[in-house]
Amino acid sequence: MSKLTGKVAVVTGASKGIGAAIAKALAAEGAAVVVNYSSSKEGADRVVSAITAQGGKAIAVQGSVAKSADVEKLFAETKKAYGKIDVLVNNAGIYAFSPLDQITEESFQQQFGTNVLGLLQASREAVKLFPAEGGSIINISSIVSDIAPPTSAIYTGTKGAVDAITRVLANELAPKKIRVNAINPGMVDTEGAQAAGFIGSDFEKEHTKQVPLGRIGQPDDIAKIAVFLASEDSGWLTGERLLATGGLR
Repeated sequence: MSKLTGKVAVVTGASKGIGAAIAKALAAEGAAVVVNYSSSKEGADRVVSAITAQGGKAIAVQGSVAKSADVEKLFAETKKAYGKIDVLVNNAGIYAFSPLDQITEESFQQQFGTNVLGLLQASREAVKLFPAEGGSIINISSIVSDIAPPTSAIYTGTKGAVDAITRVLANELAPKKIRVNAINPGMVDTEGAQAAGFIGSDFEKEHTKQVPLGRIGQPDDIAKIAVFLASEDSGWLTGERLLATGGLR
């Protein structure tokens, strides 16, 4: 039997990149997956098709985690389709880098709205659907909360908040047998990183020199860790941050 047979997982921001890889990996281990997306229906449909082509179960549900009504709809659709939730992956996130003198209220609201408020709203609604035996919440954070790169004040601030919220919710939800952990990736080769110009750049080359394992991450590297945290293999872990960085500190 696969590790997640009979389980239901919701993955936010799962139309591409790390979220898509996690959705596929959870499904490969037997979970029925809700592929949430904000704008890329085409990408989400591709993820669903990839899962169902392998005999898995998946649906796509649109919604911005920054909007409370959308989050409520996401979990109403989850309940309608599968009746419960056992795993929530808070993956939806956005980033923008700018020096201090160019920080705007709009950029702050956008990044904190998705990366922090979105995580809290999704967790709030998900908890209502967890069964009595509990389950797992997995927050996708970032190594930036440790290495604090210049021009990332807002983004790093959101991920520092994610780390702190992970610990709070681990304590708060422990009586419900819901474990809460975070994965903090380093640079990962995703569509977003490519579009931002990181992949193949001098920045990537300099970054890679600092990584003990000598390469940047791939989405599947993170997905395998998510499967571990979703399954009973990690049943004695909560409130932890797993640095998925190839050894970078």
